[in-house]
Amino acid sequence: MTERLVWARDGLDWPHRDTSRFVIAGGLKWHVQQMGQGPVMLLIHGTGASTHSWRDFAPLMARHFTVVAADLPGHAFTDTPPAAQMSLPGMSQAVAELVDVLGLDVALCIGHSAGAAIAARMVLDRRIVPDALVSINGAFLPLDGLPGLLFPPVARVMAATPLASKLFAWRAADRAAVERLIGGTGSALDARGVELYARLVRDQRHAAGALAMMAQWDLRPLLRELPGLPTPLVLVVGARDRAVPPAQAQRVATLMPQSAAPIVLPHLGHLAHEEQPAEVARAVLQAVAQFSRVPG
Repeated sequence: MTERLVWARDGLDWPHRDTSRFVIAGGLKWHVQQMGQGPVMLLIHGTGASTHSWRDFAPLMARHFTVVAADLPGHAFTDTPPAAQMSLPGMSQAVAELVDVLGLDVALCIGHSAGAAIAARMVLDRRIVPDALVSINGAFLPLDGLPGLLFPPVARVMAATPLASKLFAWRAADRAAVERLIGGTGSALDARGVELYARLVRDQRHAAGALAMMAQWDLRPLLRELPGLPTPLVLVVGARDRAVPPAQAQRVATLMPQSAAPIVLPHLGHLAHEEQPAEVARAVLQAVAQFSRVPG
């Protein structure tokens, strides 16, 4: 059985509920969280996640920054736009419109997985001008070989088939299936983390949003433009990441003359910031300490 996420019910124990509010931007109602004070840090989660993925990381950063995070369109408690707007340019435009409505002067942007690609697109389009962009297991590159040829068409077919999201949400009722899904990324989460992901993917609308995002995703234009990124890029990599091959970060670094060598965390997977938030926070703060608006 699948359940639609409802803030009045599911938001009662949502991580950092006291920092939540709902904002209209770009014709969508967004779930936004804000905490701390200081220069603005914008957090952008990856496909299939939500603000919950920053639940332990954000408070650590809020000691130094005004931290702002939102559920992406089609995810968790944020509205779903038309499918065509779930593309990388569409999602980047949507997040940029939210930033404008909130009146944010973003000093530091951190993106996880697909969120890093969204952040990079926003910087390339001059929608935000941060002092630095931090990628945590960033998904910047198209899949290689046969998976790269097959995955987008398959995702488009699944996204266009309502039964696919229903089946995915129904399967998520099995906690063991959710644990296997997380384990497949190379990460191990505590019981709370597993429960929150299970709650998300049991929602057919959330599952459909993640599928729609994957179906519309095309990283080839970003790859062509990435060497011209005007902002320093910090690459944080979990060596056990099974979702985004760690070797991708080294390839991205070779494309970016202004990028330092990737920061490799040897025992962490794709959800590194959820596995060991304090370790990832330390790595990020050390890496960005040289930038002007970032507290040392």
